[in-house]
Amino acid sequence: MSTSGLKLTFDAVYYHVADMEKSIAFYRDILGFRLTSRDYVARFDLGGVLFELVPTLPGNLLPGTGNARVSLGVTDIRQATRELQARGVPTTPVKEEPGGLLSYFKDPDGNELCLWQYVQK
Repeated sequence: MSTSGLKLTFDAVYYHVADMEKSIAFYRDILGFRLTSRDYVARFDLGGVLFELVPTLPGNLLPGTGNARVSLGVTDIRQATRELQARGVPTTPVKEEPGGLLSYFKDPDGNELCLWQYVQK
């Protein structure tokens, strides 16, 4: 099936969250994301990518249950994990993966994020 008739463009990456204020504070104050607007959803600019927090409505998808993940690039993953831990955010131990180093952490709703450091061999 040809998709040539579709004119798709990237819109946003988003997570459902239960407590908007708590989640906005986490992404803005802990991770340093730049909040660009707030109405029904909270919008952040993450290096030119639109990242949104969307409130979870009763009966809808529970926060933290999706299979998507935001991957944040860093140049020094060990420093980044120490900084997150100093800010009260638990991280997994840094582990080697093909092409780099990886560590996971979660937002207040249990949505998983990861830190990724490319490593050239």
